[in-house]
Amino acid sequence: MAALAAVVLVPAGASAAVADEAIIARDIIPSGQYGSLPTAATLPKIDQQAQMYNALTPLFSHVTTAELLADFKPEAVGSAVSGPLTPDPLPIPRPGVTILRDRYDVPHIYGKTRDDVTWGAGWVVAQDRGLVVQEARYISLLAAIDAPGLSAVDLIGSVASFKPTAQTEREVAKQTNALLAAGVKGRAVLHDIDVYLEGINAYFKATHQNVAAFTRTDVYAFNALKDQFVGEGGGQQAAGAEFLSALERKLGPARGYAVWNDLREANDPKAPVTVPGHVQFQPPPASDTGNVMLDPGSVSPAADQALAVARDFRGHASNILMVSGSRSATHHPIMVAGPQIGYSYPGLTLEMDLEGPGIHQVGAMSAPFPGYIFIGRSQSAAWSLTSAGLDQIDTYVETLCGHSLHRYLFDGKCRPMGRFDAGALSTAQGTREITFYRTAHGPVIGYARVHGRLVALTHKRASYGKDVLDLLFYHDLAHGLVHDVHQLFKAADQTPQTFNSFYIDSKDIGVFTSGLVPIRPANVDPDLPINGTGSEEWRGYVSFKDHPQGINPPDGEIVNWNNRTEAGYEAPDDNWSLGAIQRVDLLLHNLGNSRNLTPARVVSAMNEAATQDVREVTLEPLLSKLLHGPRAPSARDAKMLALLDAWNREGSSRLDRTGNGQITAPGAAIIDTAWPLLANAWASTVLGPQLSADLASFVSQFDQPPSGQYTGWHIYMDKDLRTLLGEPVRGKYAVRYCGGGSLTLCRKLLWGALEEAGDELAATQGPNPADWHASATAEEITFVPGILPYKMRYTNRPSGIQQVLSFR
Repeated sequence: MAALAAVVLVPAGASAAVADEAIIARDIIPSGQYGSLPTAATLPKIDQQAQMYNALTPLFSHVTTAELLADFKPEAVGSAVSGPLTPDPLPIPRPGVTILRDRYDVPHIYGKTRDDVTWGAGWVVAQDRGLVVQEARYISLLAAIDAPGLSAVDLIGSVASFKPTAQTEREVAKQTNALLAAGVKGRAVLHDIDVYLEGINAYFKATHQNVAAFTRTDVYAFNALKDQFVGEGGGQQAAGAEFLSALERKLGPARGYAVWNDLREANDPKAPVTVPGHVQFQPPPASDTGNVMLDPGSVSPAADQALAVARDFRGHASNILMVSGSRSATHHPIMVAGPQIGYSYPGLTLEMDLEGPGIHQVGAMSAPFPGYIFIGRSQSAAWSLTSAGLDQIDTYVETLCGHSLHRYLFDGKCRPMGRFDAGALSTAQGTREITFYRTAHGPVIGYARVHGRLVALTHKRASYGKDVLDLLFYHDLAHGLVHDVHQLFKAADQTPQTFNSFYIDSKDIGVFTSGLVPIRPANVDPDLPINGTGSEEWRGYVSFKDHPQGINPPDGEIVNWNNRTEAGYEAPDDNWSLGAIQRVDLLLHNLGNSRNLTPARVVSAMNEAATQDVREVTLEPLLSKLLHGPRAPSARDAKMLALLDAWNREGSSRLDRTGNGQITAPGAAIIDTAWPLLANAWASTVLGPQLSADLASFVSQFDQPPSGQYTGWHIYMDKDLRTLLGEPVRGKYAVRYCGGGSLTLCRKLLWGALEEAGDELAATQGPNPADWHASATAEEITFVPGILPYKMRYTNRPSGIQQVLSFR
């Protein structure tokens, strides 16, 4: 009878009068809600959302409203939440809290007070993500202290373990002071953290699990993990400087710098932007006297490894399509959006519906957030994120004193570096102590030479020690302090982490790019290492008004896939891919200039892009135009090009449409095999093999599926080949690359690359190009670390949560 009452009756603390103003509200989290080890009861259900997610993929650009409703589940809030709802199986040891579960196991948390709701969120995080939070709690500390050469999220995925020292715990615990310095709101966040922790610890106690009590430090560390994974940018100045030195050594100072500046793509005038307008963080440097050039090839292996790890783990992911009411069939804005954070089971995110006094919100939660919905909706508005990657990290060059490796010059004095003993890290390779040195700027990542003299390289991160201040933003959302797009912008400006924050309600769409962006001295080029002796320190941070932002653009759309939000500011030094063509062009092309758009049509534009080959859509028509000049070297080569042309006309999808484990279009096998050959042929005349390899070490030739297709040399080739063909080009490169500027030689090189790929494919798959196929199985999506065996077709779309929303 009690269970039946819980199903039927409105729980205490819920308000039946809270209206849901959504025209449509659906979402999907492919990893699902179930988050513990599978049991006999849960095993048939753990992949239910993954199956829905996978079912959308083959629909390509033809998603109907019925299919949208079938492949995304309801995301209702307030009185719109409908049954059947069943009570949580475990007695809740807090009288003011009721937790009911829907058929997707999503918890609907009802509280008599706001603290009850927060406590209930902590209980559910422990209940639904107990494995994740226990695995991540100590490893996340490595992100908080910037331990060089370690990716905390990768270590979590590999089920590593970390035993921190008291020094590590003390260092991270200092973030309490950052919140206290934020005044009344910071103390309010601390209160929410404490209540949230009570809920987490109560669950482990109630289930008799021998788990050390979670503390504030764990929440700070979780926020640092999020920052390291998707919330920061920059810090690759040493790699860029080493490449510049190599270019100048081979090509001479002037030509070498010109090539470096071309490929850097710091501020391409044709790069796609999300909203119109122009912002500039600070004027271009007046000189580079504050920079230090490193000797070619002198960066130590430890520094190289640390830089490579940072490049590998830092995600450029997540996409969003928003259209205004002027382009919507209902005359109200539409949003399709979500973060791309990989695929894991248990998932890094989970879903909650929070219902209590002043809070009626549903969406994605994660361990860093004390009862705050970080991507989701209220009854009348919604918000989402994409990674922005603004330039927050600088590499400083420390002048060593005498012959010591651990003393450095700063502000005119020789100072000892601090030795940091972080703790013991255990992986499949064994256990090792994590120790490193620190200077006034940050951790020492390695060493290099300047004019033959040994120097230390350190990283300075603007958000270091402030990771938890991200919660000031979400506190405002959770506590009903954001009622319109302007208030969302002001709230988002409080976070030190760098994200594009998006907002939608019944009449407005908007985006604000957040993050602490340092203002460098006028004599510092932010792309190169900085003199660390003390005279080239940061001069503050970019103000609110100078951050990229936009509301209701004239074209009626806000589309972002980690491209530049607004024109004018320089790309961060770790992102050399913000050129004239990018993967966001797929979303823009698929959406087109259509009006009377429906949610299903916007979902179709996203879903079409999710399996398209970026190179085939953006570059292949240009490549075809160039190669169609002379006669093909052979009939087979001509057929290969014809198949690529046909694939482009048919939509460039990498789908396996027959279920035989192969990508149906032969063009996929051709472009995959030919691509490294084409890229090297394009670069061969100017860069040659060694410089091409140097460039590829930190700018991938292509971010091959099942990865996200973000980076690639097609971005460079587009502008160079257009120039070679005599087409109008904004922001032309200073150097001509393919064939050294000779159209005849360029064609010869590219045809040669295509022919070599044909020889390779013919040797393994027979003489007829129409019979060649790339493996679809090889790029299937699997869930790490392997608990969930379900596999999905390749798709390049949000994975942490994806929402489809519109409000009346």
